[in-house]
Amino acid sequence: MNRIEELFKKKQNRVLNVYCTAGFPRLEDTLTVMKALEDGGADMIELGMPYSDPLADGPVIQHSSTIALQNGMTIKKLFEQLRDFRKEVSVPVLLMGYMNPILQYGFEKFCAEASAVGVDGLTLPDLPEYEYEIEYGAIVKRYGLDFVFLVTPETSGERVKKLDALSNGFLYAVSSSSTTGKDKNMADVKTYLQKLKAFKLQNPVLVGFGIKDKQTFEAACENANGAIIGTAFIKALENDTNVERATKKFLNEIIP
Repeated sequence: MNRIEELFKKKQNRVLNVYCTAGFPRLEDTLTVMKALEDGGADMIELGMPYSDPLADGPVIQHSSTIALQNGMTIKKLFEQLRDFRKEVSVPVLLMGYMNPILQYGFEKFCAEASAVGVDGLTLPDLPEYEYEIEYGAIVKRYGLDFVFLVTPETSGERVKKLDALSNGFLYAVSSSSTTGKDKNMADVKTYLQKLKAFKLQNPVLVGFGIKDKQTFEAACENANGAIIGTAFIKALENDTNVERATKKFLNEIIP
């Protein structure tokens, strides 16, 4: 049983997964932010690998990626930073990113190094289901990594079930078909999550995009196993030069 399975076995609901961008606010802040998230009560970390054209990300996360790239963050640098991170961080960690830089790095090399340092899984929004099935999925599994697919309110029931069957760890329910950081009508999100619940999926469901504070987190948890917060946390890091203080304050307002 891996760390993600153990987490959902131990804590079936109200799982808080927080997104942060590797190399932001400063290049060497990656581990500091991750440690602060665990210390502050985050159950899981989604570590974003900065990319120049992040299709699913809104302006705030895009800006953090731009800063991280300007700081000198690369996949090679990231794995150097993560080499001993399991000495300090015990919560599950997923790498979130896009295929172009991973393919340039070498997909199998990337998976091998992610597994070797202690990463638990991957979320790659632009990796199509078909290509995952025929080519990349076998490599991901070879290195013992979970793979998390995203579904949206527009995803057909048949496709939701297919992506659920292909996913390991959890299913990422995008609250609406937009980029990260947009405000959402939580009543619409509730209806969508209830629809997903009715499918009796094999994976836990975490909802992301538009979850930003205690109120939206609590609303998301009513019909899902937990939620993913990204943009709001990146804003908190932008507004305070002290990473630990900003992280503690942010998490205390969501899970006091």
